[in-house]
Amino acid sequence: MTQISRTPHNFERTAFLLLLVPFAGCAAGDPGGAASDDIVQTALHDFRVEEVADDLVRPFSMAFTPEGDLLVTERPGRLRIIRDGVLLPDSVEGLPPIRALGRGARSMSGFEQAGLRDAILHPDFATNRLLYLSYVKPGADSLGTIAIARGRFENDRLTDVEELFHADAFGNGTDRSSMWGGRLAFDHDGYLFMTLGDRQWPSAGDLTAHPAQDLSNHNGSTIRIHDDGRVPEDNPFVSQEGVHPEIWTWGHRNAQGMAVHPETGDLWQNEHGPQGGDELNLIEPGLNYGWPVVGYGVNYRTGARIHSGTHGEDMAPPTHIWVPSIGVSGMLFYTGDAFPEWRGDMLVGGLSGRRLARLRLEGRQVVHEETLLQSIGRIRDVRQGPDGFVYLAVDGETRDIDGPATGIVRLVPAGRR
Repeated sequence: MTQISRTPHNFERTAFLLLLVPFAGCAAGDPGGAASDDIVQTALHDFRVEEVADDLVRPFSMAFTPEGDLLVTERPGRLRIIRDGVLLPDSVEGLPPIRALGRGARSMSGFEQAGLRDAILHPDFATNRLLYLSYVKPGADSLGTIAIARGRFENDRLTDVEELFHADAFGNGTDRSSMWGGRLAFDHDGYLFMTLGDRQWPSAGDLTAHPAQDLSNHNGSTIRIHDDGRVPEDNPFVSQEGVHPEIWTWGHRNAQGMAVHPETGDLWQNEHGPQGGDELNLIEPGLNYGWPVVGYGVNYRTGARIHSGTHGEDMAPPTHIWVPSIGVSGMLFYTGDAFPEWRGDMLVGGLSGRRLARLRLEGRQVVHEETLLQSIGRIRDVRQGPDGFVYLAVDGETRDIDGPATGIVRLVPAGRR
């Protein structure tokens, strides 16, 4: 077991630790099976689940530094460091102003989504020390707007912080104007991508007039910029009047996971549907991914139809769907040595589904899906560590700024099938 920071025993910490019990020893195809020496059995690899750190509040993203530190973003607006298996008590200084619950954002009737979101390292971080953050910044709208900033991470603090981008993605005027997106990724050519949610505009009336179908704003889009915030000259809409030149794709609802294929360089996203209809999409420049005109979901509570159909002319269909939804979140392509039979496979976390899924691709098609874990809690992020182990950030369900703590766990190999 990895060393962890120790705090006085409390109910919230017990609740998180109990998450480690239900899935231990699950047989493949039987995520609720009985425990057997705490080993989780799956089709290709068996593994144990180890706690890495606890006492985190709504962790959203993880990033490993070349020195072996694990950086973790907390949605209330803190960046934390796990070093040598210990969660350091102080958060990183120097972050930009962040709007989160307790820092100016209003309480919504659902899970709060404003705050600090993703963190990724520049491809040349070892020499330039540049760290990129996505976050909700204060603005005229009381819930602010999503932004990207970068700074130099040295001596456990962030300096020379500069904003590179903020979205023209206006809210719907209600307390539930969330759906931020905010996932970041660098592709093999060094371009920076970020997902942008639709800010929860109603999917009713003339669906073609929905903000996610309007290229004059950033709602429901994916953007592509240079590492310093400049707009690449070959972006698909860069020369079109009235269109934001950062836009790479559009017609998205709320993409919560993004990863680049290690061999092909293809960019993939997973995207929340409404009730039903989570999507996995291959992201290609200039394409419209259809929200809310087409899709597979229905309205919450009523089950009423939303879309005109599942496919539309000049709208890119998903590569894979989850019906019912699993609340897709962080994702990666596995490339490590700890689980060699998973190499090249996609791992996808689920929030509402409380699961970790493994998808096998042949070319650009999903040919197999396996549930590796279930009932673990809301998996917000999935990252591969320098040890080849798979690290999971487990998101809490609190509506408070400092509610019940959760933490980070990792999958450690226990044998090959």
